[in-house]
Amino acid sequence: MPTQYWRAPDTIERLNRLERPGFALEFLRRNAEYRRDFVCAERQIARDGADPQTIRTSFARRWRLRCRP
Repeated sequence: MPTQYWRAPDTIERLNRLERPGFALEFLRRNAEYRRDFVCAERQIARDGADPQTIRTSFARRWRLRCRP
């Protein structure tokens, strides 16, 4: 979603209906530092051939992410 729509009334209304995981995802999507770090991690995997699991685990720890089924 382009940033100019983030404060639109219909977007705000949708955000107000989100539960915690959905709101956390929206927060991260809008966080420029998170997006830069994600791109950097993915580039490191592609460029260096580093172990994807190690890079992604480190990324998740930095951002305190947890994936639950």
